[in-house]
Amino acid sequence: QLFNNLITNSIKFSPPGRDPHIIITSSAVDGSQLTWMPESLQRGLIQISFRDNGIGFDPEYKDRIFELFQRLHGKEEYKGTGIGLAIVKKIVENHSGLIKATGILGEGAIFDIYIPA
Repeated sequence: QLFNNLITNSIKFSPPGRDPHIIITSSAVDGSQLTWMPESLQRGLIQISFRDNGIGFDPEYKDRIFELFQRLHGKEEYKGTGIGLAIVKKIVENHSGLIKATGILGEGAIFDIYIPA
């Protein structure tokens, strides 16, 4: 469900005329090297990153996009319910993890997921 929601969003929020490009990577990371990481997660982690070349989003909305029924665009522009990223966040939290979103308007988005190894 997590992969499905993130991939579907990447495709849905691709600008017209631009083929979607999605890069998914994973690696082992040391949580203690991530200064923003809560102490409870500062141990061996697996990082899964989803990077796309979609429409991106304003960085000020990096937390709001994970709220239930939150939409940054009207239903006429992009169809959807506004629950996809809320479900993604809940799945990550159910695995004792953390998700971080980075967006650049017009260039794409990156979703970094950190879960205990």
